[in-house]
Amino acid sequence: MPASATTQRKPHLTATLLLSCLAQFMVILDVSVVNVALPSIRGGLHFTEANLQWVVNAYTVTFAGFLLLGGRAADLLGRRRVFVFGLLLFALASLAGGLAESQGMLIAARAAQGLGGAVIAPASLSILTTTFEDGAARNRAVGIWGAMGGAGGAAGVLLGGIITELVTWRWILFINVPIGIGAALLAQRFIAESRGPERVRNFDLLGAITATLGLSLLVLGIVRTDTTGWGSPQTLALLAAGLALVLVFVAIEGRFASAPLMPLRIYSSRTLSAANLVIFLVGAAVFAMWFFLSLYLQQVLGYTPLKAGLAFLPMTLCIVAGSALASRAVTAIGPKTLLVTGMAFQAVGLFWFTDITAGGGYLSEVLVPSLLVAIGIGLAFVPATIAAVAGVARAEAGLASGLVNTSRLFGGAIGLAVLAALATARTNGQLHTSASAQVTRAALTSGFQLAFTVAAAFAALGGLIAAFGLPGVRRAQRAPAPGAAPEPA
Repeated sequence: MPASATTQRKPHLTATLLLSCLAQFMVILDVSVVNVALPSIRGGLHFTEANLQWVVNAYTVTFAGFLLLGGRAADLLGRRRVFVFGLLLFALASLAGGLAESQGMLIAARAAQGLGGAVIAPASLSILTTTFEDGAARNRAVGIWGAMGGAGGAAGVLLGGIITELVTWRWILFINVPIGIGAALLAQRFIAESRGPERVRNFDLLGAITATLGLSLLVLGIVRTDTTGWGSPQTLALLAAGLALVLVFVAIEGRFASAPLMPLRIYSSRTLSAANLVIFLVGAAVFAMWFFLSLYLQQVLGYTPLKAGLAFLPMTLCIVAGSALASRAVTAIGPKTLLVTGMAFQAVGLFWFTDITAGGGYLSEVLVPSLLVAIGIGLAFVPATIAAVAGVARAEAGLASGLVNTSRLFGGAIGLAVLAALATARTNGQLHTSASAQVTRAALTSGFQLAFTVAAAFAALGGLIAAFGLPGVRRAQRAPAPGAAPEPA
């Protein structure tokens, strides 16, 4: 029978790894790829300064809000099926965004992209954790996937600048269409289907609704602080509503749901809890660094979008190199040592950025600290991702994957909002009505210095949590993962 033949087909490991990592790279890249293109988008569709933020925020809010739902859907509905759906949705949303002739159409397309990303990211990681056997093979696969988070963020700024200046901003969206459709077709051929034993009948609908709405409102409240402020009634109302829904979600999962969307017992894993907290702090430090470094290069040093994008090329290459090193070393020395080392590199590099000046240069003040941070990102993302999914039951691989991405994205949103508020406050405090261009550049630089200082503190705190929060290396690395063997399609 055809069904029987399909059941016996084994996954193609190399293709599975390449497709999962390509998809993760694509969705993380789209978090930052529009940053350099924002001035061109504003001119093309006549955005106001207040509305322009939603080109970024519409993607971030839906991405963060639906991650847990996307991860659980992959476990219950079939990981390959959900992965393919997410790729097609992402591709179609990217096409709609590239063709957008109005502000509303572009923002709606970006929101749909975020929903597709929230499905792709956890599904891709859970595919890897259920396809590759526990040990060196899985560590290498998950390590490469984790590296895509750092490389995608840095490459987004690079590609955004190149594409915007050489072609048009619309191609930062159009480029996703052939990649998404091609990956979906190849996934159908090479990735084996798998899902948890609960099936659809046990789907926790009430938990899914409260978690999605709660997380979305929290992210929405955070990303709006750059225009409304932290103490405004709108911000406080959104944050309070989001927090209330999250508390309701926790109550549902702990007391009422027969098959919870996020079983609270998953947090009994010290490794998972500590790793997710570290990933949260990595996101808070690194996402903000890309944002402020891009502004420094363009607003203070006067770089064009293309030149600013190319300035991130060495950082992207170092992230790849650090990730490759970590993927090979993590099995031998365990995730803890690598993670602490990576966070230390990030903290030193970010603190070094506080030496930037209004009249500085790329070679003298940017290159060396950026390389330190990039190596630290590669060394940290790989072991943190491995630790976050280590020992998790096969049926909950999608959930653990969703938690990893939720931690990273929430860390990025909260870190950027906090650091942007601090930087803006310091800059405004040094500006006057008749400020000259030189004074303006100095004030901007001072605000960026403060942001880098706090970002360095985030990275240092992450290193301390990794050092004292993660259990012993060997115990964490060799913890049994139920059902580690690949599940047949």
